[in-house]
Amino acid sequence: MRALEGGRKASKSGENSSLVVFLHGYGADGADLLGLADPLSEHLPDTVFVAPNAPERCIGNPMGYQWFPIPWIDGSSEEESEAGMMRALDDLNAYLDSTMAAEDVSERETVLVGFSQGTMMALHLAPRREDAFAGIVGFSGRLLRPELLKDEAISKPPIILIHGDQDDVVPPMSLPEAGDALQEAGFEVYGHVMKGTGHGIAPDGLGVALSFIGKQLGIDLG
Repeated sequence: MRALEGGRKASKSGENSSLVVFLHGYGADGADLLGLADPLSEHLPDTVFVAPNAPERCIGNPMGYQWFPIPWIDGSSEEESEAGMMRALDDLNAYLDSTMAAEDVSERETVLVGFSQGTMMALHLAPRREDAFAGIVGFSGRLLRPELLKDEAISKPPIILIHGDQDDVVPPMSLPEAGDALQEAGFEVYGHVMKGTGHGIAPDGLGVALSFIGKQLGIDLG
């Protein structure tokens, strides 16, 4: 088991009633998303934000990290990619368990926010945990192994998928493809398309994510 390290932003109020976990994309690091805590914390004052670095240095970008190798980018094999993902899921599960314990919150008070490869991790990991998270926000990602979901899903947290219609890294069609598979498996799924947006997070997408997080955590955003 590899211990994940990363950043933490304390709650604005000093009262910890909920947790948001950011999962970054391929070649980035936790700090890449932790900056989103600043605008979000204005509306979620009792929420702690954390953003771990993925467990491996990125093959395609040694300055960043990866959750698992991506064959069509780094030349790894499908077997290496699969094995890497399974190891990373173990690492992330351990990180989530220890972080929730340290912050004294449960899954019901925790939201996972993924971007790209981080979304792939969140969508694969969360349904296979015994207790459901409050919600999953998936930016610019895709659902891996959709054919396994129906049989392997144990918990079914609400999910919102957000994608730019100009994304040239992860195709925009990944959103409806994931949404269809999740709905078929019995998940409550929402979607939002960021118009004129590439592989990134636009203000409207962040606003929709905030509304979803507030709703799932039972927070009145005013």
